[in-house]
Amino acid sequence: MTSAAEGVLSPGPAPSTGKIRAFLRLVMIEHSVFALPFAYIAALTAMFQEYGDVHWTRLLLVTVAMVGLRTFAMAVNRIIDREIDARNARTAGRELVTGAVSVRTAWTGALIAVVVFLGAAALLNPLCLALAPVAVIPMVVYPYGKRFTNFPHAILGLAQAMGPVGAWLAVTGQWSWDAVILGLAVGIWIGGFDLIYACQDVLADRVHGVKSTPARFGVPAALHGARVCHVITTGLLVWYGLAIDAGVFWWVGLGFAAASFVYEHSVVRPHDLSRLNRAFFTVNGVIGIVLFVFALLDLVNLGLGW
Repeated sequence: MTSAAEGVLSPGPAPSTGKIRAFLRLVMIEHSVFALPFAYIAALTAMFQEYGDVHWTRLLLVTVAMVGLRTFAMAVNRIIDREIDARNARTAGRELVTGAVSVRTAWTGALIAVVVFLGAAALLNPLCLALAPVAVIPMVVYPYGKRFTNFPHAILGLAQAMGPVGAWLAVTGQWSWDAVILGLAVGIWIGGFDLIYACQDVLADRVHGVKSTPARFGVPAALHGARVCHVITTGLLVWYGLAIDAGVFWWVGLGFAAASFVYEHSVVRPHDLSRLNRAFFTVNGVIGIVLFVFALLDLVNLGLGW
């Protein structure tokens, strides 16, 4: 038990440290797990095809670029949406609404993140640097999407699809249709589970004029759309495996991912969204990690060197 005197005398965390922690909570830094596994799959597959072994410095730069861009995107999203968040009971506790993070701090963090992203892109190769602004644009457009279209989830999917493509370019400096197949799989996957996630805000969105597929067409239609997205995702992952001549471990991992999609859609129903967070965070996080682990095992089994 801490006494009042101890509380007064204890210096506590430095103000700057507190701001950093609050900013990291704002951007949900731990949710990088959704994007990084597929960037790693693309990067490591490209390394295997190009060099036969892992280039660790390049893989580190891919990680820095991905986390930097995602941090920028999340910060900008929260800044642009702070007034909408304040009107929604579910999001009213977010840091920019409560004042735990100031708008100035959020913009500072966002600018630092995008500079880190551009720096990593510059260190990778000239093509990555030249295309870096293209990756930034949908990250800024997405939060505005809910103001002018009933399908902002598609903009998010487009933004996320760039990850594997960019990771492949980072390794080879050349365009790859194999990377595009993987990128489309990731984009449609994330767009699909964003449809599920948006279902919990239907009432608030309708009251405040926020556009989304569930708000416009209803929860059953949105969940059906998510199922279609995940069927397409599975098909694209099959196509990707065939395109790169994947081995047995890839197909085992894909089987697990397909089973996880079935489970995800079995626990979320139009009139019962009580397990939505389990479907959104837990299942989708597990899908990305497990598929990456099996893809890595497959590449090592095929001869990827360390």
